[in-house]
Amino acid sequence: MSEPRQILVTSALPYANGSIHLGHMLEYIQTDMWVRFQKLRGNQCTYVCADDAHGSAIMLRAEKEGITPEQLIADVQAEHSSDFAEFLVDFDNFHSTHSDENRELSSMIYTRLRDAGHIANRSVTQYFDPEKGMFLADRFIKGTCPKCAAEDQYGDNCEKCGATYAPTELKNPKSAISGATPVLKDSKHFFFKLPDFQAMLQQWTRSGTLQDAVANKLAEWLDSGLQEWDISRDAPYFGFEIPDEPGKYFYVWLDAPIGYMASFKNLCARRPELDFDAYWKADSTTELYHFIGKDIVNFHALFWPAMLEGAGLRKPTAINVHGYLTVNGAKMSKSRGTFIKARTYLDHLAPEYLRYYYAAKLGRGVDDLDLNLEDFIQKVNSDLVGKVVNIASRCAGFIHKGNAGVMVGGDAAPELTEAFAAAAPSIAEAYEARDFARAMREIMALADRANAWIADKAPWSLAKQEGKQDEVQAICAQGVNLFRQLVIFLKPVLPVLAADAEAFLNVAPLRWDDHQSRLENHQLNAFKPLMSRIEPAKVEAMIAASKEDLLASQAPSAPAGNGELSKDPLAAEIEFDTFAAVDLRVALIVKAEAVPGADKLLQLTLDIGDERRNVFSGIKSAYPDPSLLEGRLTMMVANLKPRKMRFGISEGMVMAAGPGGEEIYLLSPDSGAKPGQRIK
Repeated sequence: MSEPRQILVTSALPYANGSIHLGHMLEYIQTDMWVRFQKLRGNQCTYVCADDAHGSAIMLRAEKEGITPEQLIADVQAEHSSDFAEFLVDFDNFHSTHSDENRELSSMIYTRLRDAGHIANRSVTQYFDPEKGMFLADRFIKGTCPKCAAEDQYGDNCEKCGATYAPTELKNPKSAISGATPVLKDSKHFFFKLPDFQAMLQQWTRSGTLQDAVANKLAEWLDSGLQEWDISRDAPYFGFEIPDEPGKYFYVWLDAPIGYMASFKNLCARRPELDFDAYWKADSTTELYHFIGKDIVNFHALFWPAMLEGAGLRKPTAINVHGYLTVNGAKMSKSRGTFIKARTYLDHLAPEYLRYYYAAKLGRGVDDLDLNLEDFIQKVNSDLVGKVVNIASRCAGFIHKGNAGVMVGGDAAPELTEAFAAAAPSIAEAYEARDFARAMREIMALADRANAWIADKAPWSLAKQEGKQDEVQAICAQGVNLFRQLVIFLKPVLPVLAADAEAFLNVAPLRWDDHQSRLENHQLNAFKPLMSRIEPAKVEAMIAASKEDLLASQAPSAPAGNGELSKDPLAAEIEFDTFAAVDLRVALIVKAEAVPGADKLLQLTLDIGDERRNVFSGIKSAYPDPSLLEGRLTMMVANLKPRKMRFGISEGMVMAAGPGGEEIYLLSPDSGAKPGQRIK
C-alpha cells in the first residue's frame, strides 16, 4: 500500500469588503469536495484560506462607517466564516492576510527578491486627490471617455464603448472619493522584475500544471513580452509597510497569495505533525494546489510562481481554474433577484442541494456554470431524493418489520455488487481529475441500476406472499448495501447525508475503501427521512428575498468627502410614451405595520378609490412607528406588475425620496387630493 500523500490546498481569498454570494461559493464548494475526497482516501490533505484584508477599498469603507479597518475586517471575517461553515466548507484554517505571519513572510519574500536584484524602483506620475491627500487607483477616478465621450467612466476603461486607456487620457477627471479634480504628482514606486522569469514561466505554464485553455491564454501574454509589475502603493494605505521604505506599502496583490503561506504557518503552530518548511522549500515532495476563478489567472500563474522562484521557494503542483457562475442563463442580476447571497440561500434551502448541483455541472474545464433554478429543483429531487435516498427508504421498513432491523447475509445480486465495485476506480479517477460531473453521472447510473433491480424484484409484492419472507430480506439487504456504496461515493459532496446515513446504517464514519466490503447479519438503526424534496415555493421566496436585499442597498450615496452628496449619473433617457404608461395614483394609507422577519419592510394597505392594495415598502428605518403613516395620503405606481415576495404579494410601489436610512420621505400630493385620483 502506498504512503498517504501530503497535500496542501487553497481557494482564492475572499475580499473582506462584502458578503459571500453563490458565485463565490462555486469555488469553495468545488475545493471542499476535492479535499474531502482526498481525506476520504486516507491522504493527509490540508485546506487553508483567509480573508484578503488589505487595500484602499477597505480603508475607505471603514472610514465611511466610522470604524477602524481592523474592526471592519474582523466583522466581515465572522460573517464569511459563518457562511462557509453552514455551506459545509471544512477549512483546516481560515485566517486573515492582516496577520503577523503574513507580515513576516511578505517582508521575507520581498527582501529575498530585492537582494537577488529582482526589484526595481522609479518615479511614477499619478493622479492625486488634493482634498483626500492620497494617490488614486484607476477605479477611484471617473471622467469622460476620450474615445466615445461617454460620461462617468472609470479611469482605465469605458463600459460603454469598451475602450481602454490611461487615467491621464480621461477628460474632466474627478476623484470618485471626494469629487475633487485630481492633480498629477510624482512618486517613487517599486517594481517586481517579472521579465526576469520569462523563460521559467514559458516552461512551467506548459508543464501540465494548468488546463490547456489557461496555458494557451497565458502564452498570449508571454509571447507579447512580460512587463515589470508595480508592487507598491503610497500612504495612506491599509496594508504592510515595505521594509526600509517608510510611507510605502505593499500592493494588496503582493501579500494576498502569500496569505496562503501565512494561513498554513498559523495552522502549523497548532498542528505539530505539519512542517511548514517541508511544504514550502524549493525541493519539497509535498503537493500544492490552488483553486481559483479565471479572472485572477495572471496573478496566480505568472506573478505568484515567479515570486516563489525568485525567493527560493516551491511552486504550485497545479492551479485549477474554473469559470463564472450564471443564473438562469444570464449574469447574476440584483433586479431579477438572481444575485443571491450565501446567507439568503441558507435562509431558504439546505446547502447540500447546491453542493450536489454544482458537482453535477462541474467539469475539468474553465467553462461558465449555469445555475438554472428549474433544473436545480428537478435534478436534486430526481437524483438525490428519487434515486439515492429512495433505495434506503424502500428497503429499510421491510428489514425492520420482517427481521427486527437485522440485515441478512448473502449476495442477492452478484452482478450488481460486481458492477458497483468495478465502477469505483473510475469514479475515484473523476474526483481526482476534478471532473465532478462525470463522477456524478457514473454514480447516478449505478443508482438507476439499483432502483431498476429493486423495482423488478418488487419486495413490496413478495411481502404479501406466503413463504417469500427470506427472499424479501435478501433483496432489501442487498438494496441497503448498494445504498451504502452510493453514500461512500457521494460523501465528498454530501457530508450531512453521509453522516445521517452512517447513523441509520449503524456504522463508523465510512472511508473510501469501505466500498470493497458488505454489511451482513448487521443491525440497522431506525430509518429516518434522509432528505426532503425542494419545494419550488422556497426557491421563489429566495429570489424575492434577494430582490428585497437589492431594495435595501439602493439608497443614494452617502455624503462624499467634500460634504456634498455625490452625484450619481442620470439614468438613460426614456420616451414620453414610456413615462405616460406609468399609472401614478393618489393612495390613502389605511393601515401600516411592520413585517415579522423583515428588517426593512413595512406592509401598507392602500385605498386607491375603487379598490385596496397590499404593498411592501422598504421604508421601515424612516418610520419606526408605522402607525403614524395611517390616514396619510401618498403616491403610488398602480400598474406595476404584482411581485411575489417571501411575505406575500406586493401590488404596487409607493413613491419616496431621500438619501436613505432614517432620511426617507414618502411623497404626498397637495391638500385636496382624493384616493384614486390619477396624477397627471
